[in-house]
Amino acid sequence: MTPATDVLVVGGGPVGLAAAIEARLAGYDVVVLEPREGDIDKACGEGLMPGTLRALTRLGVDPGGHVIAGISYRAPARHVDHRFRSGPGRGVRRTTLHAALRERAAGLGIDVRHARVTALEQDEDAVRAAGVTARWLLACDGLHSTVRRLVGLEVPGRGRRRYGLRRHFRLAPWTDLVEVHWSRTAEAYVTPVADDLVGIALLGPQGMSFEAALAGFPELSARLAAAPAAGSVRGAGPLRQQAARRAAGRVRLVGDASGYVDALTGEGLRVGLAQARAAVLTLEDPGAYERAWSDATRDYRVLTGGLVAWATSPLRPGIVPVSAGIPALFGALVERIAR
Repeated sequence: MTPATDVLVVGGGPVGLAAAIEARLAGYDVVVLEPREGDIDKACGEGLMPGTLRALTRLGVDPGGHVIAGISYRAPARHVDHRFRSGPGRGVRRTTLHAALRERAAGLGIDVRHARVTALEQDEDAVRAAGVTARWLLACDGLHSTVRRLVGLEVPGRGRRRYGLRRHFRLAPWTDLVEVHWSRTAEAYVTPVADDLVGIALLGPQGMSFEAALAGFPELSARLAAAPAAGSVRGAGPLRQQAARRAAGRVRLVGDASGYVDALTGEGLRVGLAQARAAVLTLEDPGAYERAWSDATRDYRVLTGGLVAWATSPLRPGIVPVSAGIPALFGALVERIAR
């Protein structure tokens, strides 16, 4: 096969567009394949950590939103707050973030095509999908990656499955913190994304309903009692995904497609942006990308994996009391996540 372009990015969500921008800034010709049109929404917490904002700024992207000054863990009659030391984060609607990345990609002349990948072939020199032949393919097609399956890197899911739901409510934010409310079986993330809009993301077991899960958070339910919903409930999951490795020939898995632990720590986008950069810097060396991926995701995998293990154990009720009882440790963990 003769390559027609340098880099083919499959998936035009935020991580896919970031990977395309990274590749274009590195001097490569880029084609992005994305079956959906317009600004793509997703069930997520929408809180950008300070490090995520810095990574976007380096790419020339600065989406509008609402300031986030820190994190608050909350349970009935107990809470602990920590404000970021490294500068503010930002609550940003996923559609707003996607629009900003699309605009930047268009400004760099990146070719975005509306197409769906259903088959893939590659040889020593090139990889071909949806009629496009490229030197390398970056698979940024999400939790349920088609490319991951096509190249034989899919690993069957094991263990307890967790899911996410998200809905927006029309009211003025009452805090500049991301609040994480804990109930017996679920967590609720409260993220201010505009002066009159708050996003509520729920994480919990399969089959939970948004309304029933929300009722398990008395403080939050009282806040939202008179607020009109803005839009429908969106869902995602199961959250945990695994890949056998991150490279297969000329294909690299990036972002959620490369493996995902959970949304509990809110690091998904920061880690995805770091992977996008690593993938572009190591295109010629799949082993180097595997090592760079491991370095970029180590803290996320350890911290998030540990917190999920705690949250799904009989010791779950102690998460907020322990965090409140050792605020220095809670603050250190938040700073690690925010960097």
